[in-house]
Amino acid sequence: MTQRKLVPALFDLYRRHQLPASFNLVGISRSKLTDEEFRKRLKDFMKEAEPGLSDALFDSFSQNFHYFAGGYDDPAAYKALAERLQQLDAKNGTLGNRIFYLSTPPNVFKDVINNLGAAGLNKEDKGYARVVIEKPFGRDLATAQELNRQVRDVFQEHQIYRIDHYLGKETVQNLLVMRFANSIFEPIWDRRYVDHVQITACEDLGVGGRAGYYESSGVMRDMFQNHLLQVLSLVAMEPPAAFEANAIRDEKLKILRSIRPIPLSDVEQWAVRGQYGPGFLGGEKVPGYREEEGVKPSSTTPTFAAVKLYLDTWRWHGVPFFLRSGKRLPKRATEVAIQFKEPPNLLFKGNLSDLSPNVLVVRIQPDEGITLKFETKVPGMTMEVRTVNMDFRYNTSFAEGTSEAYERLLLDCMLGDATLFIRGDEAEAAWEAVMPILNAWETTLPREYFPNYEAGTWGPASADALLEKPGRAWRHL
Repeated sequence: MTQRKLVPALFDLYRRHQLPASFNLVGISRSKLTDEEFRKRLKDFMKEAEPGLSDALFDSFSQNFHYFAGGYDDPAAYKALAERLQQLDAKNGTLGNRIFYLSTPPNVFKDVINNLGAAGLNKEDKGYARVVIEKPFGRDLATAQELNRQVRDVFQEHQIYRIDHYLGKETVQNLLVMRFANSIFEPIWDRRYVDHVQITACEDLGVGGRAGYYESSGVMRDMFQNHLLQVLSLVAMEPPAAFEANAIRDEKLKILRSIRPIPLSDVEQWAVRGQYGPGFLGGEKVPGYREEEGVKPSSTTPTFAAVKLYLDTWRWHGVPFFLRSGKRLPKRATEVAIQFKEPPNLLFKGNLSDLSPNVLVVRIQPDEGITLKFETKVPGMTMEVRTVNMDFRYNTSFAEGTSEAYERLLLDCMLGDATLFIRGDEAEAAWEAVMPILNAWETTLPREYFPNYEAGTWGPASADALLEKPGRAWRHL
């Protein structure tokens, strides 16, 4: 995480002159390294990813990088760390402002948090003290509640930044602007005009080297409880009273709490699970999930899920939200598709009876942008109607490309803006929404024998049954 995401994000902020003039970065782990070895390791990794990297620019960026060797569970190490940070504050004038980024296994969160508190590193006597916690934030509702309690015993809520990198993606943020800065969308953004909403996050990769993690989590914990429900809350929330962290998170929380509970005895009518078998992607044969290194040959861990949700709110009463995510699907893509209701077909009859419904698509990744699908007349002497797209793409409309999610999130954390971070009650509400599915899946075998979809296809055919009525279909991205 440090090498792949955090340091590259900080480096991009540095070369855009968006970092403070004085800052320190201290890497902490058990390994014995000098400051110079730490800097060289990071530089080598960066140059491998970016061969044209300027040595002088990176050396300037990393001159205040330091390394501290210490164990997660060693109280003495944290006291020594506190002294080291005070020395760096005095040397570089960083005024006691600290951000502790827990790029660690979840099972050590408690030890790290408690030791930071015992060493007084949670105090804000001079500057700020903030802690960033990566997902997974708990394994289920009970562990999330316990983790919230443990963190709040040491840090106050305003100091806690639960990070979900999806919220840092440019197009996810643009959901709020598109909805609330354009008067043409908000009046039709409700049950009167919207037939259903699809939120899709598909990956063409398998589990790679993450089999150990994935075997214990599966797709529901990995994608739904965090990423997809966060996107859903932004799509469905009411206008906040202000563009301010707690006002926005209050409205997101209302949506998460409005998700209609799924009956534990009836989960199969609301959620479908799948696991990929061998297949072909990009013309190459790829193994099935059970053939991946580190996966049990009889594993029932789902690598695909499709879920139907209803929101018990006035705006969205009766509108289904269909969420799906999976591995080894035909392509990597994430999008939100709002499908509007079909118009009454009274004027155009006969051979024009199959008019397509309007669809507004927000592409989150890749090729970020927004597309509106609508019907238009084909030029000519006859009345022929065809579907066309009105397309907006970030990379053609703006000279500056979109920033990586971690750049925005790290900068916001430095600025003390928690808008794009998850509040503790949000995390718990999201877990509460998916717990019936997790409980049912962990106590019963899959209805379909695994694997039930080939790598390179769009998932199990049984997911189509969730769509409820003719005329609805999962989008092929």
